[in-house]
Amino acid sequence: MTWETVIGLETHVELCTKTKIFCSCTTAFGGEANTHCCPVCTGMPGTLPVLNEKVLEFAVKAGLALNCAITPYSKFDRKNYFYPDLPKAYQISQLYLPIARDGEVSFSLSGGGHKTIRIHELHMEEDAGKLIHDPWLDQTKCDYNRCGVPLIEIVTEPDFRSAEEVIAYLEKLRSTLQYLGVSDCKMQEGSLRCDVNLSVRPAGSQALGIRTEMKNLNSFKAITKAIAYEARRQIELIEEGKPVVQETRRWDDNKDATFAMRSKENAQDYRYFPEPDIPPIELSSTYLAGLFKQMPEMAEAKQDRYQAQYGLPLYDAQMITGQKALADFFEECVRLGTEPKQAANWIMGEVMGALSEAGLEARDMKLSPATLARLIALVREGKLNRNTAVKVFFAVFADDGDVDEYVKAHGLEQVNDPRALAAAVEKVFKANAQSIADFQAGKEKALGFLVGQVMRELRGKADPKAVNAAVLEKLKSF
Repeated sequence: MTWETVIGLETHVELCTKTKIFCSCTTAFGGEANTHCCPVCTGMPGTLPVLNEKVLEFAVKAGLALNCAITPYSKFDRKNYFYPDLPKAYQISQLYLPIARDGEVSFSLSGGGHKTIRIHELHMEEDAGKLIHDPWLDQTKCDYNRCGVPLIEIVTEPDFRSAEEVIAYLEKLRSTLQYLGVSDCKMQEGSLRCDVNLSVRPAGSQALGIRTEMKNLNSFKAITKAIAYEARRQIELIEEGKPVVQETRRWDDNKDATFAMRSKENAQDYRYFPEPDIPPIELSSTYLAGLFKQMPEMAEAKQDRYQAQYGLPLYDAQMITGQKALADFFEECVRLGTEPKQAANWIMGEVMGALSEAGLEARDMKLSPATLARLIALVREGKLNRNTAVKVFFAVFADDGDVDEYVKAHGLEQVNDPRALAAAVEKVFKANAQSIADFQAGKEKALGFLVGQVMRELRGKADPKAVNAAVLEKLKSF
């Protein structure tokens, strides 16, 4: 039998406000355990939460960017459950009247084709604390620094059919939120993490199977592996005549498997009721119109503009706009006078290569647009050849070193003296009579060898085109 995998996502996104959703504690990542919390975010008796206006603004902007209908009258609710990471034993969230509903996200797939995922809702809530398990001491310690950090939860319909679609959606979602400036989406810090709801059914069936929920996956690699494992596990259970149990499971990276945590809760298990300490939110049309005007130029719009304004191919525009930091870097290089196609070539080649090798994202690199623009200018002015410039790039990339100082200190400026070039060609020809004879006999590789020897003689500092022309000219005399 052929099986179909059906997936829905609940993506939790930490908003990059300076303070928490209901108090003035910092949202800074890290810090000594339990130093970024107060009586409000730890839920001490007698304290009252006050909604952070910036959280509301960011949530509405996210809803608009995801093509959602914004709820003009929304409320907060209490989600009750007892767990050590929430000391007050309830979470302030939105169930009945979320801030945004009925959106959609469209994206392209690597193998071609297009996919649109429906957004069921987007709501605001507070994050919980973090539990730190110490297997050596057989202890679990609680760090409440993250309690009250503002979240938006983006809930999709069960529209995904593969891990590839899930990853493409998350990449598009991450890019959108970064362009908005509402979240840094650093998965390694938990700023973007998702719960994967997955079930399987016979291909062609319209009925949904029993689903499981895999909690708090925070890397694309883990998400891909978890989906593959859980789909296989459920199919094997059904084919063996065993039931799939609706439950919450955790993914273990070390064992490449999911493990049951607890039975899957439904809304009634949380005993939701309206949050009594926070008044309803009423949004005026003027407020919404003001936020709509503040929406920045998004990736798709930049792609169109880069093609029209700078003449970039679609592929180049898509690569550069894939990360907002790269797009900003590119635009600053162009502003500094770099020819757009040259800037794009260096960014897609050397910059992205160096980032990959260093395991960095574009926003975390130290290299400045001014440094790359200066390096490209030296090539354009004939002071460096391209190969030498690449070596300089990798030398200065890590700490944004001074290009001119590095070139001067290492004697790398391009040799443009015709007499020096002629002398090098003469010396190489005298030492390589056989290669000259090989070229005359029709062996084209001999030309490349002679050019390479002249470049070596000039310590790689000559213009390869000038060297090639000089060697060919010299060969004509034989």
